Amino acid sequence: MTPRTITRTFDGQRPAFLEASELTPHHEALARLLWHSELRGEPIEPLSKTFPDLTIWDAYRIQAIGRDLRTAQGEELRGWKVGLTSLAMQEMMNVDQPDSGYLLESTVVHSGAQLRASRFIQPRVEAEIAFLLKSPLEGPGVTREEVLEATHAFAPALEVIDSRISDWRIGIVDTVADNASSGVCVIGDWEPAEDIRSETLGVSLAIGPELVRGRGDAVLGHPAEPVAWLARTLAEQGLRLEPGDIVMPGSVARAVPIAPGQTAYATFDRLGEVSVGLV
Repeated sequence: MTPRTITRTFDGQRPAFLEASELTPHHEALARLLWHSELRGEPIEPLSKTFPDLTIWDAYRIQAIGRDLRTAQGEELRGWKVGLTSLAMQEMMNVDQPDSGYLLESTVVHSGAQLRASRFIQPRVEAEIAFLLKSPLEGPGVTREEVLEATHAFAPALEVIDSRISDWRIGIVDTVADNASSGVCVIGDWEPAEDIRSETLGVSLAIGPELVRGRGDAVLGHPAEPVAWLARTLAEQGLRLEPGDIVMPGSVARAVPIAPGQTAYATFDRLGEVSVGLV
């Protein structure tokens, strides 16, 4: 099975908290501010500092508008990501809960890709175990077991995360509005999910002299848990995970900065290797 392009609907309805009356000009202005920051390669001050009354629900509204702005320009949705699922990343980013975002066709590349450094503002690399779904997941009660039953394959993966917020001074509102600090996902070869216990997979990530290690169970105790959390969270928004979706469940270890001229290499037990360079 290969990932496919999907148009998302859920019972033909927009989620309740994204009704047109709730998508205020204020939200759209902030979504455009983040988008223009990305296009210009110039970070902005934290939204949570400039607009301290913003809530996490405002942040997801801003994210949804940003998604609509990009798809209106011809971008296609490829899947979803969960972030801040390990204690290491929560401590690193000074937050206490996961967040989620979307993956676009233009942000998913194959292992070995050489990416332009100018594409990013302040990139860091995470090692993750990517999921490829074969059946839909929807509703408020999705479990880890249902995620594993719906998973077609796993792949070794890297995410080059980035932030449009200056100096990574983010809180949960900032990163959610900024599409979970998304950048580019780098996917290695897919391996059938049967008989692979993703929670026991050891991972090593090397960039230059720096080496970090992690394990699958560093993300909420099991890599399938963030996917289940995502399905439940999307259900609140009137959305679901679809067959062919790629889902990135979060980093198994802390993120490592990457500079132009460097290459990130990660080795995963049973899944093999994945790499990405910055030029």
